[in-house]
Amino acid sequence: MRIYFMIFGLFFLASHVYGQEFAVEKLQKSPRHNEWVKVPSKDRTIHSFVAYPEKQEKSLAVIVIHENRGLTDWVRSFTDQLAAAGYIAIAPDLLSGFDNQHTQTRDFKNSDQARDAIYELKPDRITQDLQAVQEFISKVPGSNGKVVVAGFCWGGSQTFRFATHSPTLSAALVFYGTAPTSEESIRAISAPVYGFYGKKDQRVNATIADTQKLMEKYARIYDVGIYKGASHAFMRYGDDPEGSPENKKARNDSWTRIKTILSKIQ
Repeated sequence: MRIYFMIFGLFFLASHVYGQEFAVEKLQKSPRHNEWVKVPSKDRTIHSFVAYPEKQEKSLAVIVIHENRGLTDWVRSFTDQLAAAGYIAIAPDLLSGFDNQHTQTRDFKNSDQARDAIYELKPDRITQDLQAVQEFISKVPGSNGKVVVAGFCWGGSQTFRFATHSPTLSAALVFYGTAPTSEESIRAISAPVYGFYGKKDQRVNATIADTQKLMEKYARIYDVGIYKGASHAFMRYGDDPEGSPENKKARNDSWTRIKTILSKIQ
């Protein structure tokens, strides 16, 4: 399949609804090459933010799946942080082409509207779009062809779900997301799954034990890390200069773990 893409600007001006000042500041100071690309997905275009590492060797690629408020400044910042660690990273806006009035996240008047739209997305459409993004990023110059997926909250659940649909993934990094509950889905997973959870996140953590049982039943790798004192969304809160010490520590410890996991794939 031939892939076409177009660079259409380094950054967009996010409205105050989606803006996260600390994340925007990090992006503005980044020395790395970041760009917007258009990834074709059958009848739609997936607007995606790509960050490239500063290195000569070919790199592992990481798909970053956003939270339930769409593609925010913080998600773009996390994508750039992956590039700083030496990896090509792409964050697709899964609200792309939602309808004629909303072609991407920034077209929604506020984050509540974006959240409501997220929960209207059909699972098959999400899978199709992520498969298109995986194919795209695996073939960009500088990619070594190996792809990992990582996601947060809603995106964490989509990460776990995408692992059931993509046999060529090298790993799935699930940040405070829940797993599919059917045995058929779990049996379809081939990539190792690494879970990142805040100790205070009772809703999500209540699902971990059942997921572990299913993953063990089918001899699937499910490596769980639970971070003391951390809340749901600790990766984003921990990036914020005003975040709690517990969330900052969980974020920093998770980054150490992320780098260790990714370094073993190359």
